[in-house]
Formats: sequence, C-alpha cells, structure tokens
Amino acid sequence: MPKFYARRRLGFLAAFTGLIASAGLLNGPAASAALPTPVSAATARTYLASLTVAAENRTGYNRDLFPHWITQSGTCNTRETVLKRDGTNVVTDSSCAATSGSWYSPYDGATWSAASDLDIDHLVPLAEAWDSGAGSWTTARRQAFANDLTRPQLIAVTDNVNQSKGDQDPATWMPSRTAYRCTYVRAWVQVKYYYDLSVDSAEKSALQGYLATC
Repeated sequence: MPKFYARRRLGFLAAFTGLIASAGLLNGPAASAALPTPVSAATARTYLASLTVAAENRTGYNRDLFPHWITQSGTCNTRETVLKRDGTNVVTDSSCAATSGSWYSPYDGATWSAASDLDIDHLVPLAEAWDSGAGSWTTARRQAFANDLTRPQLIAVTDNVNQSKGDQDPATWMPSRTAYRCTYVRAWVQVKYYYDLSVDSAEKSALQGYLATC
C-alpha cells in the first residue's frame, strides 16, 4: 500500500477510535477513580497469610486522634488533592475547592458532577485501624495513615455509600459493584500489611474468600 494511503488509513482509524472513546464505548466511564494500583492477588494472599490474627479493641478510640485532611501542597488539603486526582476535568478555585468536574464512584458505579456528593473514603477505616493496632501508634503515624496518598488507602466515592460502610471490614461490608471487589480486598490487605495491622478471624476468612476468586 502506498505510504500516502497508509497514512490516510491510519488517520481515519485514529479519528474513528477517538470518536468511540469520546462516546465512552472504549474507555468506560468518563471519570474514573485513580486509586494507586494495589498489589496483585497473589501478593495479597501472601501478605494476608503473614498478618497477625487478633481480636479487635476499640478502647480509647477517637477520630480526632487521626489528624486528617492536612495540607498537601499550596492551599490543597488531602480531600481536595484526592478529588482532583480521582476526577475528570476538575476545576478548582483559589482555595483549591473543586467547583466543577466529574467523578465516578467505583463502589457503586455512580457518576457525580458536584464535589459535595463525594466523600473521601479511608479504605481501611480509621476506627478499624485503631482496633487493629493503631491505638499504640504515635500521632504522627496516625496522621500519615489518615492522609496516605501513596498506598491504596484514599478514594473518592458516593457520600452515602461511604457512610453506609462506616467502620466495617470486609466480613460485613463490601462494595455493591462486584467488579471492584477484587481491587478492594487487594488494597485492604496491602494497607494492613504496610502498617502492620492485625486482622480478626472473620475478617481474615472473608478476605481469603474474596482473594480466592481474584
């Protein structure tokens, strides 16, 4: 095929692919949460096997013991940073508050255009962390945990879904969108492993069950 026609054909294919993508047929939702990619299922199973199994203890827990939504850069705090990371076409004002954008919640598959409809979920809840060993941490370590943008620990999701989750672990709560459950449990185990947190027996059993299907 002459080079001129080959180039024209490639150009047509590129344009056609672009139309498909813009219609959402190629890339899925227009907005998608950008949770740091968790470890593989095989690695998560290895991590889970090494975690200490212990009963939970919430004595002394107070959410304020985990300083959260600290300043990350400029005027942007952790919540605002995650909203910008997880959204599409996010516009912010001078104080870093999101004034427009699109957010896809992977827990339930809903898409939102107002930041007020999103919560930033601590994938491993603060109370769960306390129950699992964070009660003995320094305030600085609890702050690092509550604002961790490096591990798969923070994600923008539908606010009432996050509120229904509360402080539950995978033995009693999982995302309703089953396609996300493998990602969720891999992330859960990675965070617990990194922070050397324990699991209770029901939690470990649930995680093993979900990881077996990943």
